[in-house]
Amino acid sequence: MSTPTICDLSDPGNFLDGVTPWRAFDELRAHDPLHWQDEGAHGRGFWSLTRHADIVKVSADPVTFTSDKFTNLEEVDEQQAARRRSMLETDGPRHRELRRLLVRDFTARAVAGYETFLRGLVGLTLDNLKTTEFDFVKEIAADFPINVLARMLDVPDTQRLIDWGNAIIENTDPEKLADNEAYRDLPFRSPAAQEVFEYGRRLAARRRGGDGTDLVSKLARELDGRDFDNYFLLLVVAGNETTRHAISHSMMALMEHPGQRELFLEHPGTGVEECLRWSSPVYHFRRTATRDVEMYGKRIRAGDKVVMWFASGNRDERVFAEPYRFDVTRADNDHLTFGKGGPHYCLGAGLARLELRVLFEELLPRLPGLEFAGPVRRVRSNFIHGIAELPVRRAPGAPGPGAASRPAPGAARPSAP
Repeated sequence: MSTPTICDLSDPGNFLDGVTPWRAFDELRAHDPLHWQDEGAHGRGFWSLTRHADIVKVSADPVTFTSDKFTNLEEVDEQQAARRRSMLETDGPRHRELRRLLVRDFTARAVAGYETFLRGLVGLTLDNLKTTEFDFVKEIAADFPINVLARMLDVPDTQRLIDWGNAIIENTDPEKLADNEAYRDLPFRSPAAQEVFEYGRRLAARRRGGDGTDLVSKLARELDGRDFDNYFLLLVVAGNETTRHAISHSMMALMEHPGQRELFLEHPGTGVEECLRWSSPVYHFRRTATRDVEMYGKRIRAGDKVVMWFASGNRDERVFAEPYRFDVTRADNDHLTFGKGGPHYCLGAGLARLELRVLFEELLPRLPGLEFAGPVRRVRSNFIHGIAELPVRRAPGAPGPGAASRPAPGAARPSAP
């Protein structure tokens, strides 16, 4: 079977226009669902999986498709792996042990306790929004989840956490990796990772041995050295970047489909799930084959990289009727955004759902007339499906953030602590 010409999925430059990768995913699902992609000078190549069912199958089989050889496209030797391995890059008993350290902090009951704080936080953010035109990413999408994370970590430095997360994600670009050999033992070879490590170590030194209930204190009592460093960095990046970009993409979708805004307020449960499917804030995670495997008449050899394109699975027409239709009333939304089917299912999924629901329940009535105010700038990455800048303005005649067109659920907002 011949394969249509598609873009180079190893080149993050092909992910900047918001169109090219989706066309490639559509073609691959239809014609070549197990596709070999050369990486040129940046690596030896990888297999792309683009269909929903195949992604779920691989995600659920860590014995055959392991995470311990790393989960992005970067080539990592054994020495680097030993120094940089976080919970994401482990399987089996070690993964379960690391996950257990904080799993109780992300249960449905624990997460529900943040709702009042979240509503207060959104209220304060909107109260402080004085301009008619602003960058939605900077003023709302980045600010909201990082303040939640800062509360959980019990740290005050929200802007520094945002800046570090930005710098680390920027280094998912293979060209930047090649230029940063001096930082080869740091996550994504980013010098910002070292700053995060040093910051976390100072926090841990002050809290180790105490009885604090924040996440840093809990980790410091159980971990030290590189295990603590890598876990803390994972929280800083994963706890901020993914929710931030889910919020930005969701706001874009609601502006592009204004009829869905009122429907979201009427159907927040299905609305959140559709926003998560639509946004797909992580394009992919990679696994590595531990043995030879046959799929679609092709041989995946032991040691080959196998990339699960979650974003493509979230547009699979075999699972989602009219997958390019944004519909906040969509039922049975079996999306892959949190890594369905495997032991690496996102620890913070419940918190992300709550953050999205509360944000839009509060924001949509108070800012009903948001519209685009300039070009959207995307993050140059084939790993994170991110928005760097989203210029918006309140439409002429629309009420300001202090006036709601209808009361939001939980409209009484106590001050955030």
